[in-house]
Amino acid sequence: MDDWQRKSPLDWETYVNKLVKVVAVEKHEYEGWVLTVDPVSATIVLATFPEDEKGSLSFIMGHAVQKVEILREGDGDMKQRLARILAPQESQAYSPEELEERKNALKTWLETNHIPVGEQGELGRTLSVAGVLTIEPPYGPEQCSSANEIILARVQGLLQGYLQQQR
Repeated sequence: MDDWQRKSPLDWETYVNKLVKVVAVEKHEYEGWVLTVDPVSATIVLATFPEDEKGSLSFIMGHAVQKVEILREGDGDMKQRLARILAPQESQAYSPEELEERKNALKTWLETNHIPVGEQGELGRTLSVAGVLTIEPPYGPEQCSSANEIILARVQGLLQGYLQQQR
């Protein structure tokens, strides 16, 4: 690798989801699966999966990289495992039935607390609060959207409290 930092993002993308060995300054060597490469600093994010552990991330700063050698291509299972590292915990896959149940429970709770709520969209999957805020599936604080920051913050706070009660 002539100069790691001078490569383009398209070049770096060819390393993603592959097992690599990185040689850095002072003969430090790192081995792991390339999760991503930062396009600004050329920093490599490596994931390793030690026995019986969830996994760990290592960051090798772009300016320190001297050589990157691809050891193995990632299979479908490894690509999914790497993708799950960055997926938020809330983004678990919910079945359509579970989403409907979550939506109805939240709608009932909002109505019980005298907060005007309705359904919108073709399938009625989006909840509309007082016509100024929407909540998309899977109906958590992160899925709230509103131009009014005060209402957004208050409803997100209420929703956070509601979800903690449910646990």
